[in-house]
Amino acid sequence: MENKPTLYLETTIPSYLAARPSRDLIIAANQQATHEWWNEERKNFKIYISQAVLIEAKAGDPEVAFQRVKHLEGLEILPATEEVEKMAKEYLAVLGIPKKSALDAVHIAYAVVYKLDYLLTWNCKHLAHGEIRRKLRRYNGSIGLETPEIVTPIELMRRD
Repeated sequence: MENKPTLYLETTIPSYLAARPSRDLIIAANQQATHEWWNEERKNFKIYISQAVLIEAKAGDPEVAFQRVKHLEGLEILPATEEVEKMAKEYLAVLGIPKKSALDAVHIAYAVVYKLDYLLTWNCKHLAHGEIRRKLRRYNGSIGLETPEIVTPIELMRRD
């Protein structure tokens, strides 16, 4: 059995899977790409989530939350650790993530601490953002840590 790349699935992915199709063309295209990735590509990865993903997925409209959580069933939940908590606090400061978006730093911390290959997200404000990725690589390099590739589903679609 070949070793599959490891992937941390951030909450925007089940959110896009569970959402009604958007009228916004870009969001609708991203939703479609998410469904395609989910149906065609996810089998190529060992996927992990955290309690933080479950907490976010369960929030909001109960019907949509139920659908988000359903998509997460069967995925391995990474245990919370002091190291994850410590790194999340570091990332909040180093990356300039606002306190109200603190779970974004938590998602990064899980992916880094567990040495995962990818963090999959549609959060292009605090996660899949060029400046955030640059700062994260620089900081992690300075303390001897690997940085996962923070990507959107489109970036992990096989191109033939």
